[in-house]
Amino acid sequence: MLRGKTIIVTGANSGIGKATAAELLRRQGRVIMACRNRERAEKAAQEIQQEAGPEQGELVIKLLDLASLKSVRIFCEEIIKEESRIDILINNAGIYQCPYTKSEDGFEMQFAVNHLGHFLLTNLLLDLLKRSAPSRIIVVSSKLYKYGEINFDDLNSEQSYDKAFAYARSKLANLLFTLELSHRLEETGVTVNALTPGIVRTNLGRHVHIPLLLKPLFNLASRAFFKSPEEGAQTSIYLACSEDVEGVQGKCFANCLEEQLLAKATDEEVAKKLWDISEVMVGITT
Repeated sequence: MLRGKTIIVTGANSGIGKATAAELLRRQGRVIMACRNRERAEKAAQEIQQEAGPEQGELVIKLLDLASLKSVRIFCEEIIKEESRIDILINNAGIYQCPYTKSEDGFEMQFAVNHLGHFLLTNLLLDLLKRSAPSRIIVVSSKLYKYGEINFDDLNSEQSYDKAFAYARSKLANLLFTLELSHRLEETGVTVNALTPGIVRTNLGRHVHIPLLLKPLFNLASRAFFKSPEEGAQTSIYLACSEDVEGVQGKCFANCLEEQLLAKATDEEVAKKLWDISEVMVGITT
C-alpha cells in the first residue's frame, strides 16, 4: 500500500499512464496526474476514481505540457511550492511517430517530449526527491530503442527525418538518461530504473496510418496479440511499489524482470555526452 506516498505520473490521462495511476490510487497513494489537457484529464480522473474502488487515495490534476520547457518549469515551481515530498516520479508520457514538427522551443517533437521535457522535469524535481528519500524515478522506454541511434550532429532531425527512427532515438535517449542519472544518484537514497512495456493497445499510435480496409483486421489482431493498458502498466507498478527493487539502480525491466540491453543503451561515454548536451538544450547548468 502507498498511504502517505506522493506519486507524479506524466501522461496519466490515457493508456499505460492512466492504468498506472488507477492502481496506485487504489493502493491509497496520493497521485498527481501531470497532463497537457485539463478537460481530458478531468474525464480520465473520474474514470480512474471509479476503477480505484472505495478506499482509494487522493487524485490531483496538474497541467504539464512536456513540449514546452516553460510549462515544465511552471509545473515544477508549483510542485516544489505545494508539495512537501515526492516519493515516486513516473516519466510515462510520450508521443509516437508524429509528422515532423517542432516544439515551441524549436526541438523535434518526439525528442522534445519523450526526452528533453522529462530530462528537465526530473532535474528540477531532484532536490525534492532527495529530501523525500528513499524515493524512486521510473522511466518508460520502449523495445524500439534497438532501432535508434544518437546522432550528435543532427539531434534535431533537421538534415533528415524518419518518424520511426526519431521515436526509436528518443527511447534510446530515455535509457541513456537512466544510465547517467543512476551514477549521479549514488548514495542519495533516490533510485532510477527504466522499463519497456511491450506492445500495448493505447492511443500512442494515433499518428500511424492504417489503410481503411485493414483497420478491422488490425483492431482484431491488436486485441488478440497486444497487451491491455492494465497489462502494460504492470512493470511501472512493480517498480513503483515492490520491495524487490529497493536500492536497485540504473537497470531496465520488462514483464517485472530485469532486461538485458544492447550495448548502445549501456554506453557510458554516449550517456554522459547526451546528458551534457541535453543540459544546454534545456538551459540548465550544474
